Amino acid sequence: MSEDNKVDPEAVLKALGGVMDPELQRDLVSLDMIQDLRADGSAVSFTIMLTTPACPLKESIEKEARQAALGVPGVSNVQIKLDSNVVADRRIAGKLSIAVRNAIAVTSGKGGVGKSTVAVNLSIALAQSGARVGLLDADILGPNIPMMMGVTELPPPRDDKMVPALAMGVSLMSMGFLVPSGEPLVWRGPVLHQAIRQLLSDVAWGELDYLVIDLPPGTGDAQLSLAQSVPLTGAIVVTQPQKVALGDAERGLQMFTKLGVPILGVVENMSGDFFGEGGGRQLAQQRGVPFLGKVPLDPRIRLGGDNGRPILVAAPESPAGIAFREIGSKVAARISMLAFDDES
Repeated sequence: MSEDNKVDPEAVLKALGGVMDPELQRDLVSLDMIQDLRADGSAVSFTIMLTTPACPLKESIEKEARQAALGVPGVSNVQIKLDSNVVADRRIAGKLSIAVRNAIAVTSGKGGVGKSTVAVNLSIALAQSGARVGLLDADILGPNIPMMMGVTELPPPRDDKMVPALAMGVSLMSMGFLVPSGEPLVWRGPVLHQAIRQLLSDVAWGELDYLVIDLPPGTGDAQLSLAQSVPLTGAIVVTQPQKVALGDAERGLQMFTKLGVPILGVVENMSGDFFGEGGGRQLAQQRGVPFLGKVPLDPRIRLGGDNGRPILVAAPESPAGIAFREIGSKVAARISMLAFDDES
């Protein structure tokens, strides 16, 4: 190829400016997602810097970017690298003593709807996508996360700080590691508040893209105190399909709305013939919040929680495993959308 026929990188960049991120509704160039653009003869290479490794539409974005670049005169070969840089929630920057970019609360209006199951599998789904994930068991009065993740003890402390356990790519911390098994904890709101702050500040979490916080069920003083003690990027409300569970879930949703915490969405757990289905979607539509998906009733979910093998590890291609992966992608996408909405 002669000097006159060399590919102009600016022409490639202009073409890529016509490729939209389907969720953020802006083009890749204005989002600064095109990096390291190079042209060598008829070959072009660049990196697409996604806002989350869990981006559900990354294959579509890559395909459209490739087609756009190949449409530039003189381009015959396109090499694309996909990378990611999780967008940080500016509202929590500097308000936590740990380096976390986004804090996600998982809550339910009542117990027994599988809130902790959702928190565990959401954390694993985000970690499997390549994100740095922490899981904080803030359900102080019923800390089940260690059992569900198959971990019984913490590593030795380092530099006067507790070190979180690591399981399935997720860093996790729970009061369950610190009290004898079966010993009841009868604490009031202010003590719970302080315990949560310590589980954040006294733990060497490292840098996290997402910190998933499994809150206690209900909407009492303890839950309110915990929700106010940690700046949250958003909340996920877990429910079952039945009317009684939906009523409780709606109260939980209203609590976070009053606190000014964005609702990332509603998850309908244990969906299927036994409990029915569709209630979670109906609640989301009535309240004008996203519906993140339904998780089918599957006995392997309970078995996995009992033996420390969550469904995303024990049966990743099961309908429930696929549902949790999709929920993880939707949560990550929703967080990215909130971050860019705040900037605009």
